[in-house]
Amino acid sequence: MSSHPGSTATDAAELAIFLKKEGMRPEQVQDFYPTPGTISTCMYYTGIDPRDMSEVYVARDPHDKALQRALLQWGKPEKRGLVLEALQKAERTDLIGYGKECLVRPEQGRGGYKGGKPTEKKSGKATDKKENGSASKNAKPAKKLL
Repeated sequence: MSSHPGSTATDAAELAIFLKKEGMRPEQVQDFYPTPGTISTCMYYTGIDPRDMSEVYVARDPHDKALQRALLQWGKPEKRGLVLEALQKAERTDLIGYGKECLVRPEQGRGGYKGGKPTEKKSGKATDKKENGSASKNAKPAKKLL
């Protein structure tokens, strides 16, 4: 469940790390929906935990809820932009990269990232050529002239 009263983007990032570590990739995630007669609903409407009367964060904005939900579904390509935004909001940019602990790769066009893997750099620009000048396996063949 995402966006439960008291849960922040940081909490959602921690849950995403746990899910990844356990090998789980949820296809569906339910956003919190207030149900009459529950402590969670009381927290949702008041912003206070009735057990100790402390203030709790409540994600009410649809975009904030979408960010938490996206973190739990970090592997879905359509959620990528939201995941990057959520990780920045949660100050967990350490989870953006190429390591096995990372949830997503960096944005395209930054840091030499292109087409799902880093490209080699030559004089500060990304290139599809290998050091010896031969074309890489991703390069398109030249058209034949008749």
